[in-house]
Amino acid sequence: MPATLRAFLFMGIFFPLTFLIALSAIICTLFDHSGRSYAAHARFWGRLGIRLAGVRVAVSGADYLPARPIIVMSNHASNFDILALQGFFPRALSWIAKKELFHIPIFGHSMRYGGYIPLDRGDGRKALKSMEAAADQIRGGKSVIIFPEGTRTRDGRLLPFKRGGFLLAAKAGVPVVPVTINGSFRINPGGTLRLHGGAVTIQIHPPITVPAGMKQTAAEAYLLEQVKTGIEAGLQAP
Repeated sequence: MPATLRAFLFMGIFFPLTFLIALSAIICTLFDHSGRSYAAHARFWGRLGIRLAGVRVAVSGADYLPARPIIVMSNHASNFDILALQGFFPRALSWIAKKELFHIPIFGHSMRYGGYIPLDRGDGRKALKSMEAAADQIRGGKSVIIFPEGTRTRDGRLLPFKRGGFLLAAKAGVPVVPVTINGSFRINPGGTLRLHGGAVTIQIHPPITVPAGMKQTAAEAYLLEQVKTGIEAGLQAP
């Protein structure tokens, strides 16, 4: 089947199902404030998308995950990175979303109960205060996922990392776990509508902690370099 036709068939089935799953998740959060039902919906959504696309997912390195809150940082080559991490990562992960989304009636309510963390991207003072609040939530028990590149690569190669995620990680003071995703770019290259079958691998690397006594700016630079080294160590040619 041509890759473009395959993509349109996938979207024609998956998008309506996504709406129904989201509606169910929103309704459930009105009664279940623990976030467990939302997480279950999210995992089901990720696995459903992977299966419908005819993709296989393999995870390695789960033993590296510490028994405490973490920040996962992964390369980002395709929309299927999100589906794979949401559906198959060994631990439930929260996502960081812009603050405005939390003001949407019911939808924003469900995001908050689902464990999403709001981040204000406005002026410097508000953004810094928002960053501190997000760090508090992570220290309080929420594990989150961040794509340090900030967007999908268009050629399969790693993009320069943005500073924001490392600022948050240094403030939160929790282990940062580098993750390398391979295969997703070949399945759905960024900026295209082509969809191919295949396999995605999620390789979890040992966690990184900032050495005691290191100042904020140095800690950010240290984390950036260590995370980049970890991700690149497992990255295969696109």
